[in-house]
Amino acid sequence: MFMKKILSAILALCMIVSITACSSENESSVKGSENKVMRDITTQELIEDMGLGINLGNTFESCGNWINKSSVTNYETAWGSPVITEQMIKGYKDCGFGVMRLPVAWSNMMDKETYTISPDYIARVKEVLNWALDSDLYVILNIHYDNGWFSDFADDKKRDECFKKYEAIWKQLCEEFGDYGDHLMFESLNEEGGWEELWNRYSNEGDKEKSYSILNEINQKFVDIVRASGKNNGKRHLLIAGYNTDIDLTCDKLYKMPADPENRCAVSVHYYTPATFAILEKDASWGKAQTTWGSEADKKLLTKYMDMLKTTFVDKGIPVIIGEYGCSTKNKQAKYINLYLSSVCKEAYSRGMLPVLWDVTDVFYDRTTCTFKDKDLLDGLMAAKETERNV
Repeated sequence: MFMKKILSAILALCMIVSITACSSENESSVKGSENKVMRDITTQELIEDMGLGINLGNTFESCGNWINKSSVTNYETAWGSPVITEQMIKGYKDCGFGVMRLPVAWSNMMDKETYTISPDYIARVKEVLNWALDSDLYVILNIHYDNGWFSDFADDKKRDECFKKYEAIWKQLCEEFGDYGDHLMFESLNEEGGWEELWNRYSNEGDKEKSYSILNEINQKFVDIVRASGKNNGKRHLLIAGYNTDIDLTCDKLYKMPADPENRCAVSVHYYTPATFAILEKDASWGKAQTTWGSEADKKLLTKYMDMLKTTFVDKGIPVIIGEYGCSTKNKQAKYINLYLSSVCKEAYSRGMLPVLWDVTDVFYDRTTCTFKDKDLLDGLMAAKETERNV
């Protein structure tokens, strides 16, 4: 009898182990797009799990009155991108990236009266987003430049209508993507939160407080819409656009992070500094093109801005995502491009921030072969993950 009890106990234990193993296997086999889990982790912990990021640039944010509005494909390919495939998206994960930022111009196919987004447009974005999630990538989904309608927020007579459109867009997105788990993050807007018509940063003329207050109101509206929309959005991690996503301007005391009852917000800035190297390809009226990077002055400037972000936000418990960093590649040697990009990546990552490379068709990632074009650059970027994080 005693031996029978022992055998019964062993059998029961084996069955439990077997069931547990099967359960774990089933959970791990759930596609990312079908994963509805919202984990009990902080936004900083989420960012640290993301690793490094890359943008799917010049694709779904392509816009222009010259584009034939008859199909989503016309917009998707308008700025030079091929039609996106699942293999292309998987290639980003194979390169070592952990998150894809997905910029979108939702106004491209939208009813101008009701602000209803075309179901075809949403469906195509969702298809690509699902491919990313199924490839075990995180996704950051935003409203990008979107034909420039954000400029109307500066006009007292048009502002209410802008808020109406903004709310309509985010209510639709919250409904469409509300069931997704925490591998999907929403971003309030792109770089358009700041209005020179109201305040000029260089001359300091105009109403600076008003310009900041409008952005702060938009960001608060964003949080309120998402949190009130139900589903998983009540707990979703959110990315809050900085003032023109400029580091100096976002670190200004007039910039306010929105109140969030869940305390699940990160701030978004972009890094293209110095602009004479990162943006200019040839001399312009406002600056002389810089063809090299890596001097002591260059490195000190990078350190200055990374430290500014850390002390202003990270050290105060506000996570930071550098939603875009990058540089033009024309008239520059690869060694300087690689040094610049890998240095920005490392300095951001080591301070607990998430750097997301700005990339468009076939600049850094080849959308035909689904591989990174410069292995040395990729190795330099991925090496950032080996640095110790100081958070």
